Amino acid sequence: MLIVQKFGGTSVGDISRIKNVSKKVKAELDKKNKVIVVVSAMSGVTNQLVDYCNQVSGLISNEAMIEYDSIVATGEQVTCGLLALELQSMGYKARSFLGWQIPIKTDAVHSKARIEEIDGEYLLKSLNEYDVVVIAGFQGFCEQTKRISTLGRGGSDTSAVAIAAAVKADLCDIYTDVDGVYTTDPRITDKARRLNKVTYEEMLEMAYSGSKVLQTRSVAMAMAHNVRVRVLSSFGEVNENSGTILVNNNEEIMERRLITGISYSKTDVRLTLMKMPDHPGLSAVIFGALAQKEVNIDMIVQNISADGKFIDITFTTGKDELERAKHAIDSIKDEVKFSELKIDDNIAKISVIGVGMISHSGVAHTMFKTLAEKGINLLLISTSEIKISVLIAKEYGELAVRVLHDAYGLEK
Repeated sequence: MLIVQKFGGTSVGDISRIKNVSKKVKAELDKKNKVIVVVSAMSGVTNQLVDYCNQVSGLISNEAMIEYDSIVATGEQVTCGLLALELQSMGYKARSFLGWQIPIKTDAVHSKARIEEIDGEYLLKSLNEYDVVVIAGFQGFCEQTKRISTLGRGGSDTSAVAIAAAVKADLCDIYTDVDGVYTTDPRITDKARRLNKVTYEEMLEMAYSGSKVLQTRSVAMAMAHNVRVRVLSSFGEVNENSGTILVNNNEEIMERRLITGISYSKTDVRLTLMKMPDHPGLSAVIFGALAQKEVNIDMIVQNISADGKFIDITFTTGKDELERAKHAIDSIKDEVKFSELKIDDNIAKISVIGVGMISHSGVAHTMFKTLAEKGINLLLISTSEIKISVLIAKEYGELAVRVLHDAYGLEK
């Protein structure tokens, strides 16, 4: 078998943990599997590098983001080199590679670049030359700017899945600090339960809605290329029943369960453009400006005044994108003529997710009734075929997760 193993920041947090990772790699090599390893930076390192950047720059221009990428990509360079050295000391022929050496080619959106191409043949040839290949996650190379690029926070997951797709790996194991995907965050309720299987669609919604187990783009890529992904813990024994497998066929799951999980996000911010003169194309101007600044938008609500002359537009985005969003809105202030920009970061987003929603009714009613009974007011509502999301005051976030987990019987 050809296996891609990915180890996150907590898994490689210090030298003793890197030695533990080497044992996980050895276990697969001892089974005569071919192994490609993808690693993140040590836990806390990327945050420190980002903090250094913020101390000297507003990080708004593309030129600034190019330099940002060259700085924050260094964490993974250290980790992959250390793991390769440890594997060499164990007697294996190991070689580390950075993103530009393969190369992992990306677009020019620095700080959250998208992978365009990976030379899978080069990696397979390298596996014939070495026992194991260790690759720095989170980074690539932009031919347009001739610079190192990074894939956004959590981008090592995307690196691993993309590499697995490029080499047609049999399995992509994502090792993290939890032993799989849970019905909700087990730190919020001890009733949270590990799921043996979850569909790509459900995992995509869970990741987008706040679950930090896998990065959103990595799940989307796994779904697009049908990469078999398994989520495992770095700190326990692994067997055939370990972790959570992402599956493509949802028929068995759909009939068996109504709701798969509840996601909780505290990293959203709500922006409202107040009292704008209504005219055709207004929304296109606003969201066009935001798109130009690469700001990702989640929920959108439009309210019209009683006389039909003015509108308010409310939308949510991530806190890490707030400065770019404000910059984009400021650039169109004279064109859209809003009277005030309101910003609210005292919010939480709660999402109920499950493919079972497609064939069952009453999911929304249960959610709204349960929250109402606890006196929790809904600020915004958004839905899809398999997800219902609400915005609420942040102080009620964990309470909402617990009561909804009970209401849907997810502990069973």
